[in-house]
Amino acid sequence: MLKKVFGSAVFGVEATTITVEVNVDSGIGYHLVGLPDNAIKESNYRIAAALQNNGYKIPGKKITINMAPADLRKEGSAYDLTLAIGILAASKQIQAENLEKYLIMGELSLDGSLQPIKGALPIAVKAREEGFKGFILSKHNVKEAAIVDGLEVYGIDNIKQVINYFDKGGPLEQTIINTRDEFYKNLEFPEFDFSDVKGQEGIKRCMEIAAAGGHNIILIGPPGAGKTMLAKRLPSILPPMTLYEALETTKIHSVVGRVKDSGLMAQRPFRSPHHTISDVALVGGGAFPQPGEISLSHNGVLFLDELPEFKRGVLEVLRQPLEDREVTISRAKFTVTYPSSFMLVASMNPSPGGYFNDPNAPVTSSPAEMQRYLSKISGPLLDRIDIHIEVTPVPFEKLSEDRKGETSVDIRKRVTKAREIQTNRFKESDVVHYNAQMNTKQIRKYCLLDEASKQLLKTAMERLNLSARAYDRILKVSRTIADLEGVEEVNGSHISEAIQYRSLDREGWLG
Repeated sequence: MLKKVFGSAVFGVEATTITVEVNVDSGIGYHLVGLPDNAIKESNYRIAAALQNNGYKIPGKKITINMAPADLRKEGSAYDLTLAIGILAASKQIQAENLEKYLIMGELSLDGSLQPIKGALPIAVKAREEGFKGFILSKHNVKEAAIVDGLEVYGIDNIKQVINYFDKGGPLEQTIINTRDEFYKNLEFPEFDFSDVKGQEGIKRCMEIAAAGGHNIILIGPPGAGKTMLAKRLPSILPPMTLYEALETTKIHSVVGRVKDSGLMAQRPFRSPHHTISDVALVGGGAFPQPGEISLSHNGVLFLDELPEFKRGVLEVLRQPLEDREVTISRAKFTVTYPSSFMLVASMNPSPGGYFNDPNAPVTSSPAEMQRYLSKISGPLLDRIDIHIEVTPVPFEKLSEDRKGETSVDIRKRVTKAREIQTNRFKESDVVHYNAQMNTKQIRKYCLLDEASKQLLKTAMERLNLSARAYDRILKVSRTIADLEGVEEVNGSHISEAIQYRSLDREGWLG
């Protein structure tokens, strides 16, 4: 007898429905076809034990299982439950009339209990698109899948519950989540606050501008100046995620199985990979492509601490995603694209020894060593970072004073107000939402300069020998400064402040 059961495979951040055809015939043998990987090939051992321990068995007949489309590579252990139910139905051990209305996924333990799967959210989205009535999966992933409305989602503990549901009409508990309520309930405030930072008013101002316009920023300063402390507090002043951003971000984290119990992610991601990371781990890829750190920080912050310590090749692969805000990974048989619209926050010491131009610090690095250290960061990469700022150590008087600084809540209000101006400005565009994303045409339209401002920018360009890309960055940052002030026109004061935030472009910065 032939039975069809439905599962799903995830490629990139999208799912594809897989039809599992199970045919039980006279003879002996177990044949699994349709490009399964080793984890799926081993499933018959898990299925046999799980069925045995629940009073059922794999029939001693010829079983042929085809996973269609047969030319698409299937991977992972999430098809165990799909195959098991297909075998039971095809061998008439259970009556399963409405099997084709459900999408079934789950990894089986030997006692029949279910383990979590990866990619539950994109699978649920696809199931609704294709008109399935319900989605049956492990209880561990149920909140994640229930985000999708218009689809009945059932979380189960054991295969016995699924068998009873199809065979005897037993009950299954549907999980219903009000996505909006769940989202706003989880919007708690991040644990790190700017009020903890003593002094550093100029750097806080830079962080506020970066957050308001979504600009990339690099902090340069000696050890202990507070670079990492400031970077960790940046998410606390970013505007709250919209529901659409939360869904998009959750989808990516779902693919790698990193969604917490709450289901929908309400906090912007903050990723801080170690400097020994490989280029594949950073941008994504592998034999079966997975999202890398830049995609996991989509709609959030990617913090690269001690930037020159990263391998040059790793840093160079950042150039294209920084510009295009997505990364495309190509393999011989398929291509996947992951979104990667993140804010890059980098920090670095000015020299291998950590100190630079400080008369009180020991000179431990020769000029040649310093030049070699700084040359690890290429000009094209620096060009893509809008704000360069020097962080100086905080004097004892500031450290020891009791007065608390401005809280993240107050800064966030100003940032959110500036973002609202930008959202309104770019409301007709699908790809541009804030100033850092502006293309050349939009820069010319929204960053109109008077004659005095033009002259000021021209002088800076000639003196600092800036590239055309750096010119665009200055205009973008000045537009954000004007938005924070609530001013329509960009003027000379905005331009001069934006020019100050190009420390690494200054001639003689190395000596």
